[in-house]
Amino acid sequence: MVGATYALAHKLYPYAPVPDQQRVAHHPVIIIGGGPIGVATGLDLAQKGTPALILDDHEGVGQGSRAICFAKRTLEISDRLGAGSAMVDKGIVWNVGKVFHGDEKVFEFNLLPEDGHKNPAFINLQQPYFEKFLIDALRRAEDAGQPIEIRGRNVVTGLSQTETHVILDIDTPDGPYKATADYVIACDGARSPTRELMGLTFDGRVFEDNFLIADVRMTAEFPTERWFWFEPPFEGAGQSALLHKQPDDVWRIDFQLGWDIDRDAELNEGRIRERIDDFLPDGTEYELVWTSIYTFQCRRMDRFRHGRVLFAGDSAHQVSPFGARGANSGMQDADNLAWKLDLVLKGLASEALLDTYHEERAHGADENILNSTRATDFLTPKSAISKIFRDAVLTLARDHPFARPMVNSGRLSVPCTYDGLSLNTSDELPGGPVRSRPGSPCPDAPVTDGFLLDDLKGRFTLLAIDMDLPAHAELPGIRLNTIRLSGAGVSSLLRERYLGAAPGALYLIRPDQHVAARWERATSEQVLQALKTAIAQT
Repeated sequence: MVGATYALAHKLYPYAPVPDQQRVAHHPVIIIGGGPIGVATGLDLAQKGTPALILDDHEGVGQGSRAICFAKRTLEISDRLGAGSAMVDKGIVWNVGKVFHGDEKVFEFNLLPEDGHKNPAFINLQQPYFEKFLIDALRRAEDAGQPIEIRGRNVVTGLSQTETHVILDIDTPDGPYKATADYVIACDGARSPTRELMGLTFDGRVFEDNFLIADVRMTAEFPTERWFWFEPPFEGAGQSALLHKQPDDVWRIDFQLGWDIDRDAELNEGRIRERIDDFLPDGTEYELVWTSIYTFQCRRMDRFRHGRVLFAGDSAHQVSPFGARGANSGMQDADNLAWKLDLVLKGLASEALLDTYHEERAHGADENILNSTRATDFLTPKSAISKIFRDAVLTLARDHPFARPMVNSGRLSVPCTYDGLSLNTSDELPGGPVRSRPGSPCPDAPVTDGFLLDDLKGRFTLLAIDMDLPAHAELPGIRLNTIRLSGAGVSSLLRERYLGAAPGALYLIRPDQHVAARWERATSEQVLQALKTAIAQT
């Protein structure tokens, strides 16, 4: 049925009264929003021993497939949180994409052509499943005694803050109550009520175009690939079309409709079926699972931190869906924020470290907005000259590889590298690979007992490859995870990704698996200074 959702068989976190409703309880961290970003942030904090309370206005009921493309970096983060393997098992794994112009294939690409990674480049997985697997991990964390809780139908209706804490007014089916927190994290989406309560702006650009999503259930022989058409040869398909597979024999079809449309008419089931019937092979039987129309928007807040309130995910920044940059960048927000807030709450770092959350993730948001804007401009040329250029690029790309990087059908999400930002120590590994430079996310690689990223335990890690670890170099309260690999224990892929032309290397890796520093040789004093830099300690 048109408009049907992917509602799961039960509520993930049904409302239940709690003792806090009879008193004003204090919490170290309250997270507003029980979507994937809020739950991921809470899980990461709880794993580090910092209590997290998540408040959500719903009860974990699916609201349509929404995000479906989850990138390798998101799966690596989810792995550390205890949900990654379930996501990969359920999801549709894909690495190959094909681009068409009319009825001719322009070229194809492979997002992960190399071996030696635990996770694939992408999976397609409906967002309700993604959220369920994170909630499953949350329940396991609760059962293991980790300090995390989620409350459904707890709606934040008021917010104020002092120099020492945040005060929240919360409404429930049993009436209102108050709670306080050292810090609040707003993960409540692009229409963020928290942002509105605080009177904060959300500036950016709305693009003059509309896209129809139609999720259909069918048995089809299309390969498990991402297919994108410029000027598709199907009547009613619009200026572009997209096809790729989800679990449970559901396929995502996107049609570019243009700007001046009658939204109600376009969401009529008969009109949707006309478009799909023209798109699919004659006689294809299918069931409409979910439909929606969306408009490209690229916006972000001026600052992601406002005193003791921090914003993450779509509440902080919003990008157009082509490129799968929304949920994937939000998961990187959670990954970046949790370890910093944990150290601040434990008194191991100053609040200056929280300012670097904005520094780094605003850098990532700007990168995503730039890529999304360029994709939109390529998809919908705004002048005759722009269209001539776009079509010329597509023609050249059929036979000439140099033109293919200029084709932009929504460049797919890649993790952000924090080049030149304040937590990095200058690169001191001559001949070291570019991909593992300071600021970059650690590339995975095989090690003796599995994969390198599994050995990075959500703490600062000192990784020595073909060299000895330096003597004791820890800050009070910050215990380093240490890994030494040498000889036969260093796979050729690890050597390629971390040594390059260097005979050996020492890496300081942050809790979010980004490289803080690397050296050909380093003393304990150098490691200690890099660790201080990485926690904004001057």
